[in-house]
Amino acid sequence: MQRRHFIGLSATVAAGLVFSRFAHASGDKALMNSPDEVWGQAGAEWFRLKPSGSSLYAYQDVEVDLHLNGNATGVYIQSPTTALTAICLKWKHHTGTAVKSLGDHWERTYGDMAWKTPAPATKNPWYVLLHDDKQTACFGIKTGCNTICWWTVNPDSLELTLDTHSGGSGVQLGSRKLHAADIITTISTAGENPFKTARRFCSLMCEKPRLPKQPVYGINDWYFAYGNNSSRLIKETTALMAELVTDTHNRPFSVIDAGWAKYSPYLPGDGGWADDFSQPNEKFKDMHLMAEDILKLGMRPGLWTRPLCAKYNDNPNLLAPKIKGRDDPKNPVLDPTIPENIERVKRNISFYKQWGFEMVKHDYSTYDITGRWGFQMNDSITQPGWSFNDKSKTTAEIISQLYKAIQESAGDMYIIGCNTVSHLAAGVFELNRIGDDTSGKEWARTRKIGVNTMGFRTPQHNTFYAADGDCVGLTTEVPWEKNKQWMQLLAESGAPLFISAQPNALGAEQKAFIKLCFANAARVQPVGEPLDWLTNPFPARWKLNNRGVDFDWS
Repeated sequence: MQRRHFIGLSATVAAGLVFSRFAHASGDKALMNSPDEVWGQAGAEWFRLKPSGSSLYAYQDVEVDLHLNGNATGVYIQSPTTALTAICLKWKHHTGTAVKSLGDHWERTYGDMAWKTPAPATKNPWYVLLHDDKQTACFGIKTGCNTICWWTVNPDSLELTLDTHSGGSGVQLGSRKLHAADIITTISTAGENPFKTARRFCSLMCEKPRLPKQPVYGINDWYFAYGNNSSRLIKETTALMAELVTDTHNRPFSVIDAGWAKYSPYLPGDGGWADDFSQPNEKFKDMHLMAEDILKLGMRPGLWTRPLCAKYNDNPNLLAPKIKGRDDPKNPVLDPTIPENIERVKRNISFYKQWGFEMVKHDYSTYDITGRWGFQMNDSITQPGWSFNDKSKTTAEIISQLYKAIQESAGDMYIIGCNTVSHLAAGVFELNRIGDDTSGKEWARTRKIGVNTMGFRTPQHNTFYAADGDCVGLTTEVPWEKNKQWMQLLAESGAPLFISAQPNALGAEQKAFIKLCFANAARVQPVGEPLDWLTNPFPARWKLNNRGVDFDWS
């Protein structure tokens, strides 16, 4: 690639460009310049690859090839004998002090997203936006990539790391050439604010999102039952909430959360860790009848599952290695690289469809694969030094294989990913939980997680998937004046609305407002825009349905 300055995509961006050193224009495309340095890692040791032609970099048997893939720069890696753990591309540039940056998260957010002053060595998963009060420059990776990627904005450089671990060890590619990622970039156009630029950039990163046919909304029992559910409770709450539905052309979902499946003898009563997610427990007995009952009551049946749960007496050869965070003998985890386990996952998903469910929410897979939550992945994605049964695929490829198996076996059922890797779920699942759990017990948690998540991941709504900000935990323990605002934001943002309503928390006022919110959530609406997100981690000023709305989250 030519080392030219980024040519303006409109007349207004030719001067004073934020990072003209990094990119250039080719026709109507914005493309990254060739990196100034390319580094590889094997184990903990880094080595520098030297240019070997116009787009090839090499060190011993490791080669990195960069070439044009449509509107992106493709990164291809070969490493026949070296167990490669990472590749790092580096562009030299002095970062101005006025610049603010916004990255993404590995999977869900945890109430910690904000526009910040770039800090050296801080990892920005998948993409980073850079804003200087005049323009917004965007650097990212197309969704569905085969490596775990992050950007680092240093005072003198911009770096992209492509993690090629397989579990906690270097991937063993053999003779295979790995299409690691496609790098994509853009810059704000005339009159385009950072939020609109972010949404447009998400559309560039995910060119073919898999979206629901209609807006999705409904109910979920978790935030008042917390696993202590039953077929009787589900029918009672479904009937109660169905009375508040007015749109018969787009019926809401009633999602049965954890607590329905056959319990493990090691963990009786623990719905989050079941022994067999193909069999109901005694509280439910017949899931086909359960799905029929929900339909008769006027809602569409949905179901929660944990795909990588192993049975208490499974053959140890089917299990993932024990590592910190994944070493409790009461919680055995299936190795997703073993074909027999993938077939079990597919079989369970197909059972749910046969039972009559129209949506499946699958959970915990990132934690079960890596032994870590997203907020614990600062130093590394997982504990070093271990491998899956198949060492020839990267962790990103292994995760994508699981996701595609779930999606293919679902048929026309909608899939909600929860604790799923966002950039790998985009284009595969119709819906994705974009933040950690809200709460039916404390408002502070819903404010921290829910409001922050909606404020900073709404650009992904209907560009990556339908972005689920999680439930309204409507209980007697959370002040109604706060939950009412949270419900309004979800209902009028265009994103999915799920309400987890404790029956004795529903008075006349609550029912009337839910009826209104259901009606709003059932129809197509403009995507809500946080108007103060550049300065407020918990945006309080929103543009909803083309009007300004102020919230008090305190």
